[in-house]
Order: sequence, then structure tokens, then C-alpha cells
Amino acid sequence: MSSVNKVILIGNLGKDPEIRYTQAGEPIANFSLATNEVWTDKSGQKQERVAWHRVEVFGKAAQVVRDYLTKGRPVYLEGSIRYDEWTDKDGNKRNTTKIHVGGPNSKVVLLGSRGEGGAGGGPKGGGGAQGAQDGQAPPADDFQASDDDVPF
Repeated sequence: MSSVNKVILIGNLGKDPEIRYTQAGEPIANFSLATNEVWTDKSGQKQERVAWHRVEVFGKAAQVVRDYLTKGRPVYLEGSIRYDEWTDKDGNKRNTTKIHVGGPNSKVVLLGSRGEGGAGGGPKGGGGAQGAQDGQAPPADDFQASDDDVPF
């Protein structure tokens, strides 16, 4: 029987992405992503919980991250969860959990409008709903809204 390791997150970048390159010259983008959950408790008080995720993006999707994402920018991610175990300089075993975005079932979609969360138009903060699925643009959306569809 097969299994599934799939993560879908929508959140905001906690800082500008850090870009590094493999020996072959392929980009890898690393950044933190904040997701939040809001609810009303039994006493009627609004509560909020923020979770931080470490994200690694590989390949052409990392180029999109490098060129368009900045701190505060909303993004939709599809990837898988990875657990890394390593030993620190004092000999202690450490564990890190990361969201891995790379491969055929991964996706990065930029959300929001120009200037929302990041710098405005053009690279590093531009671009409406841009996307990359391992370097491929998402399929065109045939949906068209009319004035009757807008609630205000």
C-alpha cells in the first residue's frame, strides 16, 4: 500500500528568502513562513495562534521565490514534510523539520496584489498571482468575473 506525504500551507514570509546554490548552479531558497489560526474561546474572546514553518524550495520554483517573494508576502505552497537529524558542535543530536518544495508534486503560488506584504511591482514583490510548479506556470484560469459577481 502506498502512502502520502503532502503539505499545503498558506501564510506570510517571516523574512526575505535566503538563496544559495548547489555546485551545479541550481538555486535553493530558504525562508520562514507564518501561518495563523484564529478562533473565539468560550468566553467570547478572540484568540490567535501563529505557527512558524521552515521552508526549502528547489529548482525553478526557487528562482520564482528569489525574484518575487519578500518579507510579509502571502504565498501558497504544496510540498512534503522532511525531518533532518544532525549533530551540533557539542555532539548533541538535533532534529529539524522542514517543508520541502521540489519535485513533480510541489507548487509555489504568489498570492495577493502588487505591493501587498512586500515591495511593489516588478521582481522582488511584484506580480499578482504568479506561480511555479517545478518551473512550470500554473494552467490558465478560464474564470472571468463580471460586475454582478462582485459583492460590493
